[in-house]
Amino acid sequence: MHEIQLTGMDGGNFLGYLAALGALRVLTLAEPDEKVRLSWRDEGWWMPALHHSRIGAEEDLVSALSGKVCPPDGGSAPLENANPAFREDYLDESLLDYGERLRASALDPRGREAADFFAALGSDAFPETGKESPATTALRAIAGGNNAGFLGLMREIHTETHPEHLSKALFKAWDYSDPPPFMRWDPNEYRPHALRATDPARDRKQNNVRGANRLAIEALPLFATVPGQRRIHTAAFGRQDRQIIVTWPIWKEPLDLSVVASLLVLDEVQSADSATMARRCIAQVFRAERFTDGQYRNFSPARALI
Repeated sequence: MHEIQLTGMDGGNFLGYLAALGALRVLTLAEPDEKVRLSWRDEGWWMPALHHSRIGAEEDLVSALSGKVCPPDGGSAPLENANPAFREDYLDESLLDYGERLRASALDPRGREAADFFAALGSDAFPETGKESPATTALRAIAGGNNAGFLGLMREIHTETHPEHLSKALFKAWDYSDPPPFMRWDPNEYRPHALRATDPARDRKQNNVRGANRLAIEALPLFATVPGQRRIHTAAFGRQDRQIIVTWPIWKEPLDLSVVASLLVLDEVQSADSATMARRCIAQVFRAERFTDGQYRNFSPARALI
């Protein structure tokens, strides 16, 4: 197995964590016969490493990822290789229509990837508060209003992401020099007016790591939504003191996509008991809070739990 260290990413940053998982998922689905694993190394920060049975060079890794997550080079249809689940604004549909779309995609032998996205984006079990459309994932940090909306931002990020953005996100220290849009999964993307000497609106022109946002979108199916008694629940999310929290594990041994998916929903990870984590070979657990400021939701800087 070849090992490629993703020196630009930090597992203690929620966006960096999602981007690493997104890269693992894309490579796993792209070549099912190859072995793909993800591990983390303590370098003063938790740096991810991808392990691949075929790919051993950085440029080959970027090429493999860009073929799946970037628009076709020079193509007339920039959404041609984008997942069908975010090509249109399906989250505005009625509960009935969204349910039918979920079931149709699950039965389509070519549509499993779309079905996984639909199941992660929302559920037909409950309506969004005050609306007739489906309730959506806890990862939805943009509610709409004067912007393109949750799926609209995904489409724009897809069409504007190029291989150099992926390379910079994977291997360079993040300088947040790319223009928006972004998904608001990085705590650095929260720029409030209070206690600042300058207008944070100026920061929005360049306050983004575009390649990381594009890869992070591909991690969404690992955070499935499931109906509870009163609301839908999103994998890895919970509530603490009436605050929505997200908790994620860090591991040192190379793990494949299916094992990583199981760790995200493990009850022991959410409780972060250090003795249990040691038995599970989990080196660290991070937790961040999701909070709302106006029409936006944001994520706090993560804190280590063990």
